[in-house]
Amino acid sequence: MHIDRYERLFMYAAVALLAVFMLALAVSSFAYGIRVPRPYERVDPRTVATPPSPWGLPEAERLRELSPGKYEVYILGQMWQFTPKTITIPRGSEVTFYVTSRDIQHGFKLQDTNINFMVVPGEVSKLTATFDTPGTFNFICHEYCGTLHHTMFGQLVVEE
Repeated sequence: MHIDRYERLFMYAAVALLAVFMLALAVSSFAYGIRVPRPYERVDPRTVATPPSPWGLPEAERLRELSPGKYEVYILGQMWQFTPKTITIPRGSEVTFYVTSRDIQHGFKLQDTNINFMVVPGEVSKLTATFDTPGTFNFICHEYCGTLHHTMFGQLVVEE
């Protein structure tokens, strides 16, 4: 088979560009600490908000201190709110987020961090992060979930 010289050069250039893009993606993933969350476990979205499920506990009990400086928080997304709405932790804490939805697909983005994942009914998304900088970090839903989507937000407060 005969391939024209310019066409062959174009194919080499396309393959070289793909290699450069893949290398840039790999390097930036390691440099910025990008981690792809995957489903941690499956739950029944119809009963996830009822005790003894951790998402069925009162809001004040959804943040658990496992040991000094280590926390886990159970966040439930539902139209058009996250519960708990406010999470307060001390600076330097390591927090493991367990997030699920009871109705439709939502998103979870913790602003000014690299925490960003989908919240799918029946699946628990899990991600661990350490918060060394004090301040208030808003978390928002980034998947359109209906007319009051803009009201779906909360705050993570990192105290000094």
